[in-house]
Amino acid sequence: MILQKKNKRDFIDIITRRSTVLHIADKDQGLDFLVSFFSAVRPSSQKGKNNATQNLDVVIREMHEHPVLLKNLQHALLSQLINTDLSPALTESGIPLARGFWQELFGRCRHKLLPALQSKNDFLYVINRVFFRKNDYQWVEAISYEKWIIFFESMRLAFHVDDRRILHQLIQSLKILAFQVAQLSLEKEVFQYLPEQEREKNPFIGQNYLIHDLEKMLNNEDGENEMGVISSALRTTVQQCYDCIEYIRKNHSSNGTSLHQTYTLVLLENKLDRINILVDILDGDQYFDTGKFVSLFKMLVRNENRKNSIREFLSQCLGYLAYQIAEHKGSKGNKYITSSPGEYRAMMGSAMNGGLVICFVAIIKNLLTKMEMPFFWHGFAYSVNYSIGFVVIEETHSTLATKQPAFTASAVASSLDTKQNTHQPNLYNLAITVAKVSRSQIASFIGNLVIVFPGTYLLAWLYHLVTKTKIIEGEAATKLLEAQHPWHSLSLLYACNTGFFLFLSGIIAGYVQNSIQYGHFAERLRTHPLLRLSFSPERLNRIAVYIEKHTGAIVGNVSLGFMLGMSGLVVGMFGIPFDIRHITISAGNVATAVYGIGIANINPYYLLTVILGVLGIGFFNFLISFSLAFIVAVKSRGVHLKDYPEFVGILWRYFKKRPLDFIRPRKQAEPEF
Repeated sequence: MILQKKNKRDFIDIITRRSTVLHIADKDQGLDFLVSFFSAVRPSSQKGKNNATQNLDVVIREMHEHPVLLKNLQHALLSQLINTDLSPALTESGIPLARGFWQELFGRCRHKLLPALQSKNDFLYVINRVFFRKNDYQWVEAISYEKWIIFFESMRLAFHVDDRRILHQLIQSLKILAFQVAQLSLEKEVFQYLPEQEREKNPFIGQNYLIHDLEKMLNNEDGENEMGVISSALRTTVQQCYDCIEYIRKNHSSNGTSLHQTYTLVLLENKLDRINILVDILDGDQYFDTGKFVSLFKMLVRNENRKNSIREFLSQCLGYLAYQIAEHKGSKGNKYITSSPGEYRAMMGSAMNGGLVICFVAIIKNLLTKMEMPFFWHGFAYSVNYSIGFVVIEETHSTLATKQPAFTASAVASSLDTKQNTHQPNLYNLAITVAKVSRSQIASFIGNLVIVFPGTYLLAWLYHLVTKTKIIEGEAATKLLEAQHPWHSLSLLYACNTGFFLFLSGIIAGYVQNSIQYGHFAERLRTHPLLRLSFSPERLNRIAVYIEKHTGAIVGNVSLGFMLGMSGLVVGMFGIPFDIRHITISAGNVATAVYGIGIANINPYYLLTVILGVLGIGFFNFLISFSLAFIVAVKSRGVHLKDYPEFVGILWRYFKKRPLDFIRPRKQAEPEF
């Protein structure tokens, strides 16, 4: 039967006009039938065939009108179920096979270049033959669950099949999954983080015993009532396993997480999903959850189409790790959001303190520029200067305006968190939060700049007064001023580079903080034998608490300092026009250059343009840093912004009605709108 040469409509016509039915034992003809059948559903360029849902409707109607088509489809599918090995599809497809994250990642890279060999007796071979195009999963997923349920129920296949060959494969697959789940639960990354009561009566171990009991019942072919009891107990136990996984994830904020733990939890969840589907097939009752089967079907097609996708794997495994990093940043971001006039004034005062520190950083940076040294050591000196300045700002609880976006973005995203919110988020409150973030950012920018401009100018004057020489003057001062000009230089583009570094430093800070919590560094320091002899318990505890609370922020600040300081090496080593522009440091450079040239010698229009350029640098610092942090935060939280199209309208109406709320807080409570 050569059906592939016919077009899709001809295939349906040929089958419905025939009276012959495929034999269940003929595996090859059955596979050819399935390939042609689903080709009739696949969207194509033929007139009226470009919509998969409509194509499936036509096929379902033909199945009802022509029993021979339905009978052939049933036999074709059974020929594959009976004559192929189902275990790999049920226990492996879509589930990472390697025991470690890096092993799986490198394995996918290898298979992307040279795909793994697949046996014709493997049911996954059938899936790959039928859905042979790499984008088939897209049209399969585009068809609604309801339509697929109607399709599979129209086939009238008894999924609680009595065929002993299929039954044996299903039992074997269930046992494999049960053993794997039990083993994974005993990994220390899982077992040590289970609730105390679950460690003694581990549900991951319990499901294995219950599946053994279920197997005995199925092999004895009796005890239907007992089988129902065991199936019910098994479902309850599997749900307890899900609860344990969720418990570990919810406690990431206090315990932290690791790449290996995240990977192990993903494995456990995937295997438990398969156990649920298999138990539903084998439980012996006459009810089958077709919806779960549709989920399995869609998942198998997607998995086989995307089995070597590195992006898909990274998205699945890094999601919760990114979530924990964003969660750390989001909790810290709340301190950068002002609600009352008092908080607003406190924010501005904190930013003014931060601006004072930057005045010294800017002066020292320009002094270092005058020193003759190789490219690397110049970059290293700049990096140390920036790092010390950022750490001082952090330790004095001052505020640097450009450090806010990476943290406030996560705080805003947390209000849309699908992992925390069980109800539809309040988009009106979210609009108010955006207004709070806007005015808080403006307050910190003003606080920084109102000190940096005059403060750096004053320090340059004091240096001149003491040493009788200017920090920078003449052509060098002119070049420094020109470097901040918005269109005479690439300053706005360089500001985007800085925005990326600000975002990246926030990610590094969150990752380090998470690692310290996961590694229980504080407790390990308190119990360290040498440190216990060297320090009193009180002092050792203070050191441990400080390291636990501050290390992430310190590492983030130092990494930012080195990213900014070493950027000049790219130009020196490769000749690529690459640099950074940071609003407060640029403001300090402008003030230093203005003093060196003399304000009376500068065209007022030119100076105003440079100052506006500095504000533009701040805008792009904020825009890039906030946008990247917000994208990571919403993705890691499972948020789909397309689900909230009305939010833009809500925010715009609020801005039109209360524009000043985006600049300064109101004395009374936030308005309803």
